[in-house]
Amino acid sequence: MMYLNFEFIVIAALATVFAGISKGGFGSGAAFASAAILATIIEPGTAIGIMLPLLILMDLGSLKPYWKKWRSRESWILIIGSIPGVILGTLLYSNVSADFFRILIGVICLSFVIWQSLQKWNVIEKSVHPLRDLYGIFLGCFAGFTSFISHAGGPPAAIYLLSKKPSKTEYQATTVIVFWAVNLAKAIPYTFLGLFTIDTLVLDMILSPFALLGVWIGVKAHYLISEELFFLFTYILLTITGVRLIWVALV
Repeated sequence: MMYLNFEFIVIAALATVFAGISKGGFGSGAAFASAAILATIIEPGTAIGIMLPLLILMDLGSLKPYWKKWRSRESWILIIGSIPGVILGTLLYSNVSADFFRILIGVICLSFVIWQSLQKWNVIEKSVHPLRDLYGIFLGCFAGFTSFISHAGGPPAAIYLLSKKPSKTEYQATTVIVFWAVNLAKAIPYTFLGLFTIDTLVLDMILSPFALLGVWIGVKAHYLISEELFFLFTYILLTITGVRLIWVALV
């Protein structure tokens, strides 16, 4: 069976647990690292195809502990805005090469790290005023597009959500419901584009326990572990992954 070897399963299992932790406790912002990691060892389209059912499972596992703790208005704005982004991602996917996606995912990884670092160092000032709904629609569209390409919708959504000054749990719950809806919307074009196969679905079944384990750890860690420590590790991982993806595409 495709990719069914010890090395791949170990890497995929670790990436899946990591995504589950991000989904379950830290606003989904780093969950896309899992697909990026897999894209360094397999074709990017296969990587995102493997990860989508697992991400939907993680979303379902996260719904109960955060049920109705989200901000409804912001959730609807991001969900509605994401639909044209998903459509744009579908059109783009059909017309570009695997190396283009490697470069795009790599650039997204590095851009996320640079943006977050510049904000932390106060080079870029964080938004102090709530963003208008129109910006939410635009950022939702961008989130839908980047989510379709590499499951990286978290950062654009975070810019809008964090401007609304939510509590830690409101922010987490809002990302859960938003990306549950976005990931369900992505499943339809993923199916028609052939990103799901018997082999990828079998791998999803093997990796499902790791997805739920990651969510369980993430929910517990939401109240125990500092976001700073988690995201420091995430930034290091994304930097290495982004550089490697771009390198593989260009050489």
